[in-house]
Amino acid sequence: MEKEICTISITSTWLGDEYTFYEDHHRIKRVYDNHSLSANRTEWLEPHQISKQNKDKLIKNCPEEFKEQVMHILDYP
Repeated sequence: MEKEICTISITSTWLGDEYTFYEDHHRIKRVYDNHSLSANRTEWLEPHQISKQNKDKLIKNCPEEFKEQVMHILDYP
């Protein structure tokens, strides 16, 4: 099992949207809700599949001690 770095929530409404980063830099797990009847959907993403807007939110909400590592994974400027 890969070692987890951290989980970051970018939830802006009552629908959940969380990203979990792992030390394997190519794997980011996203757990999100489409709507109230479709909750806790999971998908595995690569950094290039995450929008610039969501990357901005992830870095903003990232705990300071993990920020450098997460920025590196996301190839964030």
